[in-house]
Amino acid sequence: MLNFSYSKLKSSHEGPWIILDLLMLALLIINLIWLLFDGLFATQAFKSVLASISPDLVTGYAPVHENFVLYDLAFVVVFLTEFCIRWIASVMRKTYVRWYFFPFIHWYDLIGCIPLGGARIFRFLRIFSIFYRLQKYEIIDLRNTAVYRFIIFYYDVLVEELSDRIVVKVLSDAQKDIAAGSPLIEDISQQVLASRLPILTQWLSSVMVHIGESIEHDDHGESVRSHVQKSVGKAVRGNSQVSTLKLVPMLGSTIEKTLEKSVTDIVTQSIINLLKDITPDKIDDFVEHGIGRFSSEDHMLDQEVLLIVNECLELVKQHVSQQRWKDSFDSKDPQVDTSLDEIT
Repeated sequence: MLNFSYSKLKSSHEGPWIILDLLMLALLIINLIWLLFDGLFATQAFKSVLASISPDLVTGYAPVHENFVLYDLAFVVVFLTEFCIRWIASVMRKTYVRWYFFPFIHWYDLIGCIPLGGARIFRFLRIFSIFYRLQKYEIIDLRNTAVYRFIIFYYDVLVEELSDRIVVKVLSDAQKDIAAGSPLIEDISQQVLASRLPILTQWLSSVMVHIGESIEHDDHGESVRSHVQKSVGKAVRGNSQVSTLKLVPMLGSTIEKTLEKSVTDIVTQSIINLLKDITPDKIDDFVEHGIGRFSSEDHMLDQEVLLIVNECLELVKQHVSQQRWKDSFDSKDPQVDTSLDEIT
């Protein structure tokens, strides 16, 4: 059911424009019906039917049919006048960024004003634009109508089918490139990572320095130092040579504890110095001479990564190819079924 909201009409402050829309809508309906009648009048079969009903109607309308372009020009003048008024209003309101955008955006209005058979079909779009403006200001509500649900449903079906096929095509082309030996990993390393390597090394260096300073801090690094102390103490006590120090009379246990504490301090401070002394240059050197040298195992890993990417793309294609709009039929959506029944 088409709902009309008078309160929304008042609050929108678009009353004069809405009245103009309604007038134009009435003229468009009259003009389109007249166009249809005149087009049928050009056929002999339609003339015969009219002659059987009223011969005077055929005789009287014949001069109008011969000069129909002149009558249609009267409608065209009205349509062009309304178009210019809206153009001037859009310029004054600064609706668009540039004043000349209006005719490009409302191109169908201009084309529909051409008094030729092929161009007149665009006058139908003026009707949709009028309904769109009324829906935009919530003066009417088309969402509860069967026609609206019918159009939206099949519009979604069309968009989903087109988008699914485009995505599947793109993913299939990507799989072909990978299967043909596309150096994907190498391109990522050279074109994506290489250009950002200085930023990444700078960030990694700052992170390392921050971790070292946190460990060195009296409060923040207590948990790490305690963990290192326990690990080193366990390793020192488990060492067979250090264990022999207990055999030294009286001083054995003291020497062992002193050695354990000294080693713990040395290890902790070494870790702190290692982290704080890491610079971006050292990271670059490590990446270049360490990670930068690949072996046959690395090549096998690259191939395995490409296979994983290919399998992931195949799964994405399977999910994209699912026709989800069919779920509305399988689930017996009452709104869709009702709208389809009302339309058909």
